[in-house]
Amino acid sequence: MPQNERAMTPARSRPESRLALVGWSAVLLLASVGSFALVTLWLVAVALIPLGIGIPLTLVLTPVVRWVADQRRVWAGDRLGEPVDRPYRPTPPGHQFRRLRAELGDPATWRDATWLTVDAVIGWFTAGLSFVLVGIGFTYLIYPLLVALTPDEVFRTPFGPGWYLDSVAESFALVPFGAAIMLAGYLLARPTAALNAHLIRSLLGPTEPARLRARVDALATSRAETVDAQAGELRRIERDLHDGAQARLASLGMSLGLAERLMEADPQAARQLLAEARESTNSALAELRELVRGIHPPVLADRGLDGAIRALALVNPTPTTVDLQLPGRLPAPVESAAYFAVAECLANAIKHAEAQNIAITVVYAESDQVLNIRMRDDGRGGASLEGGTGLRGIARRLAAFDGTLQIDSPPGGPTEIGMSLPCAL
Repeated sequence: MPQNERAMTPARSRPESRLALVGWSAVLLLASVGSFALVTLWLVAVALIPLGIGIPLTLVLTPVVRWVADQRRVWAGDRLGEPVDRPYRPTPPGHQFRRLRAELGDPATWRDATWLTVDAVIGWFTAGLSFVLVGIGFTYLIYPLLVALTPDEVFRTPFGPGWYLDSVAESFALVPFGAAIMLAGYLLARPTAALNAHLIRSLLGPTEPARLRARVDALATSRAETVDAQAGELRRIERDLHDGAQARLASLGMSLGLAERLMEADPQAARQLLAEARESTNSALAELRELVRGIHPPVLADRGLDGAIRALALVNPTPTTVDLQLPGRLPAPVESAAYFAVAECLANAIKHAEAQNIAITVVYAESDQVLNIRMRDDGRGGASLEGGTGLRGIARRLAAFDGTLQIDSPPGGPTEIGMSLPCAL
């Protein structure tokens, strides 16, 4: 899928409590142990490829490694507030040897293995540190209870042979120490989670060459799709002209010719033919106006994007609020792309989402020279690029201008659609 259509659900930074992050620390600590086991199995499988047995093992384990890496990317994206992209090259279809060669030839596969190795080693000091400190602190916090309930010599040396506890009373000195360590682990939950997320992004995210390559591929794909879409649009216009206005104009010419011949012999029939010709003219003009409106709405040319979107909101049967902050006119192609994208989203919200309220926000960021459009409705949600051709068409339309589409539409709603279009005033 092109990068600009990566728009599934944008990552959102989760304002999680430190206690929840301590729980995540325990999960990630166990995952670090699993990372060691998985990378060991994968490396053994790769080493056994010359013997043949490693081929099916590698083909089975590589998707598992990528799935684990994907889960970490999602986790890191949620904490960082932005998605961590998958850096893999497309796997070509065909024989298993071709798949194996492509997967092992992908640098991202080896970076996954590097990450699993690093995670197995330093996971205890990043993601798992918070839970380890809380666990140690809790142990010392209840140390008097452990000393009282266990046989002698079991918990009598809390810091090694140099410190021996002669009684339960002496063990109470460890309670403040345990509370301090627990507090340290609790306070370190967010910094260690952020550190782990940054490590994941640095090791599992795409490198700059991979990002550039993906960008080039995405632009090439979007250009090809745009050319196809434009060719299809031209064919549609040609069909509409041929079957509509052109047919009416041909009929009009025939009626005028017949009226000219009947003008002296049968003036009444000639007048009737002229009246029919006038009706055909009006119908042809109406069809031409409708065709032109579909190509470039007159309101967009006359009033710009601001007025055109407000006009859409006024005629929309669902209550629609509009907040537009446009300091000036945008290039005509950008205005047209933004207008039709908004119109398609409005149609989807009414037809599919059954929304009761819609909000449109259009802001031009002069510092970045980006037009940002946000649409929110209170419909039933579930919108996705795979759900129909409308959103895919919007993504292709935006891709022609290096724009992006983001969708956040959980089942049950609400739906938020974000569109970004780089452009200059």
